[in-house]
Amino acid sequence: MTTSTPPLREAARAIVMDADDRVLLLRYDENQGFWATPGGSLQRGEDHATATLRELGEELGIDEKAIELGTQLAERTKDHLVGGREVRQVELYFLARVSAADVDPARAPQPDNIRAYLWWTLAELRNTQETVYPIGLADLVATVAAGQPLKQPVVLTG
Repeated sequence: MTTSTPPLREAARAIVMDADDRVLLLRYDENQGFWATPGGSLQRGEDHATATLRELGEELGIDEKAIELGTQLAERTKDHLVGGREVRQVELYFLARVSAADVDPARAPQPDNIRAYLWWTLAELRNTQETVYPIGLADLVATVAAGQPLKQPVVLTG
């Protein structure tokens, strides 16, 4: 029996943080509900940084000029269903610094299935009983908040 690799889906995601080092997460109802970072798949000819900026505008109504896009912090590969079809999603995570006042979901042209958005402190992120993706996000946020540079992007699981 042979197993085939699902088709590749490249995605860009943002670890959105404000001046108080809170991280912005989005609530989805699928799979018993979870919180995740904003982002989505790349469009034809688009690079990851450009996709990150576009997705923040589409999902959260953030003007591109209000985003301080930082370096790639992490990468995650995950096989999962998208639109009923299994894909192998490769996600690159970028730091995006924004002011909480610049987030305006009412201006978001493509809010997808987002049910809510919430700014989380590191303590809240570490202590929640809610499902948060990606696994390991709290440690990554702690590293950024402490001002510790990463030598290379972290590989996240789950």
